[in-house]
Amino acid sequence: MSPNKKIPEGAISRLFVYLRELTELTKLNIRTISSAELGERTNLNDAQVRKDLGYFGQFGVSGAGYNTEELKTALEKILGKDKIWNVAVVGAGHLGSALLNYPGFKERGLNIVAAFDADARKIGKRVKDVTIQSIDELPKAIQEKKVSIGIIAVPAKDAQEVAGKLIKAGIKCILNFAPAALIVPESVKVKDVDLSRELETLSYFWSIKRLLK
Repeated sequence: MSPNKKIPEGAISRLFVYLRELTELTKLNIRTISSAELGERTNLNDAQVRKDLGYFGQFGVSGAGYNTEELKTALEKILGKDKIWNVAVVGAGHLGSALLNYPGFKERGLNIVAAFDADARKIGKRVKDVTIQSIDELPKAIQEKKVSIGIIAVPAKDAQEVAGKLIKAGIKCILNFAPAALIVPESVKVKDVDLSRELETLSYFWSIKRLLK
């Protein structure tokens, strides 16, 4: 795969779905699977499966399908699942604390090693295995703890400033839970997760469903 090749974000998201299914298949000791079978398990067609995998190289043998263990290993490497990534959470309110307590991150190779807040009442408290530090300590802690990913869980009005601090400290990947559009350099990847908007979308579809009854 060329490092300059533009990969659709949807294809990357689907790789995680394929990896989940392949993980289950290897647990069941199923050694091979066709693109049609993998598509059926993921509610996609075989052409989409082949196209998504084709962005990253040549996998499988025509007429024989994919070796599940080999494809699983390849996808883990592509998606960075063969490494442990250190993560920092900025904002230790209700959402930030919930993220710090979530056990699923470690299972997915994400290790939360630092948490920061501007509220003096929270600094020094421990949540799970992490001690909350002052936001002023962020630059030094990011470097010392080799943090690769920053999570923003602060109010919208503070999100841009926090993003700036993370980027200045060397962070290139940000998961943003604040309902704010961040302005960042092209070299920085931001993934927005607006929980309020997602809930509002669900309420809209529920209203439409009721109207159609």
